[in-house]
Amino acid sequence: MALSLKERSPGSAKEPLTPAHRTARRKALLHWIAVHSLGVAAALFFVLPFVFVVLTSLMGSQQTLTRDLVPTTWEWGNYTKVLDTPGFLTWWRNTLVYAGVGTVLTVVSSIPVAYALAKFRFRGQRLAMMLVISMMMLPPQVIIVPMYLFWAKELDLAGSLWPLIIPMAFGDAFAIFLLRQFLLTIPGEYLDAARVDGCGELRILLKVILPMAKPGIAAVALFQFFFAWNDYFGPQIYASENPGAWTLSYGLESFKGAHHTDWNLTMAATVMVMAPVILVFFFAQKAFVEGVTLTGVKG
Repeated sequence: MALSLKERSPGSAKEPLTPAHRTARRKALLHWIAVHSLGVAAALFFVLPFVFVVLTSLMGSQQTLTRDLVPTTWEWGNYTKVLDTPGFLTWWRNTLVYAGVGTVLTVVSSIPVAYALAKFRFRGQRLAMMLVISMMMLPPQVIIVPMYLFWAKELDLAGSLWPLIIPMAFGDAFAIFLLRQFLLTIPGEYLDAARVDGCGELRILLKVILPMAKPGIAAVALFQFFFAWNDYFGPQIYASENPGAWTLSYGLESFKGAHHTDWNLTMAATVMVMAPVILVFFFAQKAFVEGVTLTGVKG
């Protein structure tokens, strides 16, 4: 019986490989090497610059910009020197306030608008959607002069981050668009069932839409957080005259100017600016990718 089974099994170890089988295996091996080689090359293309920055941040002042790519002595004290720089912790605090409060305001103010554009039918809906898309296409540099005059001359808020934070309480065009496209993927039957049970629109939004839209909300929140954390143009316009209101992105330029010969300290400051963004994306990448990939294009 055992012999008959071995005779019947075409993939037995004793069965000789035909030239066709050898060719197929060779092609599969070459395909595997090609695919993974491209993946490894792409990964190195993105990772190596960050590795270079980290290694440089741990070098001594005499070793930077030399042929030695690995620190001879690991200078962990470079990060302590960066933290001891006057104003650096203030830049951290300002950036956290700007990115954190701005993200919350953007998400909270954009969800109701996206819900209305996705699930309601009203006169002027297409016009409202066209206005949202038009605002996405409008560069902020086009309206910066009248906006600066309004915030600086009329409200006397120049030298602070409030001109950047307050507008986020009125929604963001990109956040509204992305959330609307995600909400379109939620079947309307859930909303109809909630209405039959006597739920109002506000309760439907809080109890039905929000739990089902968590991936889309997470994606919007991450986009907004990354934008605010890395924003250089806004703080330069409104907060440049007040060092106490600088953010990390703008303060890093001043730090580089003050330590233009100490590349190890400059790289250490750069790592400390990048690290929170990388950690946030690392822990939230599942929700971020799910929110982006599930965003539909219907409607």
